[in-house]
Amino acid sequence: MSEGEKDKKARAERATSNVFTKLPQKLMQEMKEAFTMIDQNRDGLIDVSDLKEMYSSLGTVPSDTVLDGMVKEAPGNQLNFTAFLSIFSEKLSGTDPEETLRNAFAMFDADNTGHISEDYMKDLLENMGDNFSKDEIRQVWKEAPIHGGKVDYQAFVSKIKGKEQED
Repeated sequence: MSEGEKDKKARAERATSNVFTKLPQKLMQEMKEAFTMIDQNRDGLIDVSDLKEMYSSLGTVPSDTVLDGMVKEAPGNQLNFTAFLSIFSEKLSGTDPEETLRNAFAMFDADNTGHISEDYMKDLLENMGDNFSKDEIRQVWKEAPIHGGKVDYQAFVSKIKGKEQED
């Protein structure tokens, strides 16, 4: 291993070593549940095949290139629970960049229209990950740009980021 690779590995280890002290215990437990749900084969690592199975259960499967990109966000290109926490800890310090949010919504937009069916989005919120209650969905829907039964996620991301779009 070269000196540069050793230094990079040491920095990654330092960055993940204190992630456990940054997050509240309840959030840590929720993150463990999310990790376990994604780790379909229960080997302690999230890889492309785990992501494919998870997305398949949602009715869509992104390309291998997109999935590889997700896994490569992890330090050392291995997405174990510590790396998973580290990535989400960084993301929790603020919302994701606009492009990341738009891409996340786009994963559920099979026709690439910029819109997601209102019923489909409600179903996702109620049944995936940290499930939203009916009350929480009502709160989100007060602000969501919905027209003709479709959520305009492009405008929704702009609203989330505080950049209102003209209708």
